[in-house]
Amino acid sequence: MNQYLIELYTPNSAWKALSLDERTQYLNNVGAAMGKLSDLGVKALTLTQIDSNVDQSSEHQFLGIWHFPNEEIRDVLLAGIKASGWYDYFNHVNAAGKETSFSEHITALSNI
Repeated sequence: MNQYLIELYTPNSAWKALSLDERTQYLNNVGAAMGKLSDLGVKALTLTQIDSNVDQSSEHQFLGIWHFPNEEIRDVLLAGIKASGWYDYFNHVNAAGKETSFSEHITALSNI
């Protein structure tokens, strides 16, 4: 079943302490690893800066929205993110879930 992951992240002091060359090298390594995930059906729907002008905006600076064919592939990406040291450089929040219909969502909300 289709899975989605939303990441919210902001560079922390460890990231800011890196030189531009160190940041570039790190991101190049992350990019090279990410390229291999497309063969597994991983799709980055968007990787962008957050528009802080919307009502109830997150305080994070960046947003990633991902699509996966199943939970196992999603977990491959999450393991890779952790192994890369990403969480050492960014204040990061993940939200993940499976694809559901509007009526399924309404039912879940009403049953809480």
